[in-house]
Amino acid sequence: MKLVLNGQNLTIDQVYQVAFAEVGSLELTIDSKAMEKMNASRAFVFDVVKKGKPVYGINTGFGALSSKHIEEKDLAQLQVNLIRSHCTGVGRPFSKEITRAIMLLRANCLISGFSGVEPSTVELLLHFLEKHITPVVPEKGSVGASGDLAPLSHIALALIGEGEVEVDGKILNSKLAIEVTGKKPAVLGPKDGLALINGTACMAALGALAVYEARQIMKLADIATAMTLDGVKGTSAAYNPKISSLKPHKGQIAAVHNLNLLLANSPLKDSHPDCGKVQDPYSLRCVPQVHGACRQTLTHAEEVINTELNAVTDNPLIFVETGEVISGGNFHGEALALVMDYLAMGVAEICNISERRIEKMMNPTFSDLPAFLTKNSGLNSGLMIAHVTAAALVSENKYLCHPASVDSVPTSTDKEDHVSMGVTAGRKLHEVISNAKSVLAIEFLCNTQALDLQRPLKSSRALEAAYTIIRKHVDTIGEDRIFYKDINNIIKLINTGEILSAVEEHIGVLK
Repeated sequence: MKLVLNGQNLTIDQVYQVAFAEVGSLELTIDSKAMEKMNASRAFVFDVVKKGKPVYGINTGFGALSSKHIEEKDLAQLQVNLIRSHCTGVGRPFSKEITRAIMLLRANCLISGFSGVEPSTVELLLHFLEKHITPVVPEKGSVGASGDLAPLSHIALALIGEGEVEVDGKILNSKLAIEVTGKKPAVLGPKDGLALINGTACMAALGALAVYEARQIMKLADIATAMTLDGVKGTSAAYNPKISSLKPHKGQIAAVHNLNLLLANSPLKDSHPDCGKVQDPYSLRCVPQVHGACRQTLTHAEEVINTELNAVTDNPLIFVETGEVISGGNFHGEALALVMDYLAMGVAEICNISERRIEKMMNPTFSDLPAFLTKNSGLNSGLMIAHVTAAALVSENKYLCHPASVDSVPTSTDKEDHVSMGVTAGRKLHEVISNAKSVLAIEFLCNTQALDLQRPLKSSRALEAAYTIIRKHVDTIGEDRIFYKDINNIIKLINTGEILSAVEEHIGVLK
């Protein structure tokens, strides 16, 4: 994958591709015009230094110490001290993929040319990505304003050769890892340290990867619904487009489109026109309304995060054309924190309604299938406790959906007196997404079994394709067995996109 960065053209898909790129598959370069802007901005920083007038971030202290003027001879040490002192992250490290996304977003921001950073330092950051040198970045320690200071400091520490990095699954001193590739650690000059750590790259990376995952979850939830509907011989009458035309929310219209496409020409669906099922429970009947509303949390999050990917979020900002260095607050993550909390609620509701559909398959009173989807119940418990696991995850999501963005803890002697908690919102969102994959995997475990119990009748070609790909990894359930392995196998299929791909090969791309 080749990607030319200019600070303005990055997409969510590209962030995901770079984060998950294989070793040796990536080539990252800086656009020539962007490089010109970076060099001009860097020259401006040195001009400020020569003039000696105090300018925040260049020759002053930081935060509550901004009134302290720093002598020119100490400016390089000032930046190194900043990085060292701000490496206060705690907890387990971010995953390699999340850290790579953070690095890409930090580089893209600096490439815009408003930061005054040394260009070779940004090139080293891109070199890290190409060579899969991944800094060890603890996931806790950012309050989501003044930039994601602690996590970004751990990345900056690796760039100057004092941090720890992961290479080929091993933890190494970053100086050694850099030198093995023929490069040298970055040497910080005026403003470099502050530019590297003052911005929203951490929370924006969490948001971008979450949006990518949530897109797949919304589609998979429609597939799971359609399979469950056929598995219990439900009615698709509520998916009539005439109904949604009277309540035309975009998300609802998209969900209805998908459901009808998935169920088209299903022999199972058409096998019971006179069964008397006029109305199904809400977990089947109201899916367009619920999945549609969940989609709109995704739409809003995607809009905000797309803007943030190519935003300049550090402070102060350098405007070469007008000769100004202006302090502001683009490092504040309020917009990101709010939409990540919102998206977490949307994904959690996907889980919530999925668990209700699972319960309907367990319940012979509704489904007319054997209790817990096992023929010899009593001796066999079937999928009884798989449903309990789904219920546990749904319950967990409820506390994870308490919004982080409504909290604020003043810091830095009350100068930084309102913060977003954006990284906390992002971390919670990723946990909700992980739970959603597990709940949908359990629904797929159940509805493929329900389809088996409806044989010889079959579902639509698209849904049979999903059934077939799952059956390659998960056998039909006869006697009780160890089910966590089956759940994990389906989660892997969700992560690789194989279920979605199998369906879309037959009916095209779902909305």
